[in-house]
Amino acid sequence: QEGKSVKRPSARMTSEIGFTLLEVVLALSIFALIGAILYGAFSLGNRALTKAEASFEKNQKLRSLGDLLGSYIRSSYPYRASVQDQAIFYQGDEESLTFVSSFSLAMGGRGMAKIHIYREGDPSSKDGVLKLEEETPVRFDDDAEEGQRNSVTLQTGVESFQLSYLDPQSEDEKWEPRWDGEERGILPRAVQLAYRTRDGKESRWIIPVMMDVLAQ
Repeated sequence: QEGKSVKRPSARMTSEIGFTLLEVVLALSIFALIGAILYGAFSLGNRALTKAEASFEKNQKLRSLGDLLGSYIRSSYPYRASVQDQAIFYQGDEESLTFVSSFSLAMGGRGMAKIHIYREGDPSSKDGVLKLEEETPVRFDDDAEEGQRNSVTLQTGVESFQLSYLDPQSEDEKWEPRWDGEERGILPRAVQLAYRTRDGKESRWIIPVMMDVLAQ
């Protein structure tokens, strides 16, 4: 009605509208704490995922390396220069191995190839390189034209590398530090490869030779 004054809200009622400074600070603190917890959980999960992926890739690489070496060594062939020659070409010591394999990656998995497995680099260095060389066709004549040669880096950062050879004529399991096919006239029953990387990781394979037969 006219003439009557409008009643305004008191100071106490006005103070209850909105948030106080203390409430705003408390809410921001809670949001910041929740954000920090969520970020920490996300970062931890991301690191775990990255580590798992790196471990998976490393294991896959190691498995591929073992498969490749296994394909060559299992297919070791008692190669002779001629029918009359009883000597088998197979030269191995603790640091390198050279032989003829009936597996050739360059020829699609089939075909004779001369294989050389060795560690390249200073023996006292921790940055050696494990390498495999394949040469086709197989030739031992110094006057013959050089064939196709492919080199594959199997592993980098190799601190040490060692080979040994299982004697098929030994009654007990006897591993030899060297194998000369010309002297023995036979292939080893298996080859053991062991290497250690510069970060201390060790790998070891025992690969059987499928054609461990005496030369006729």
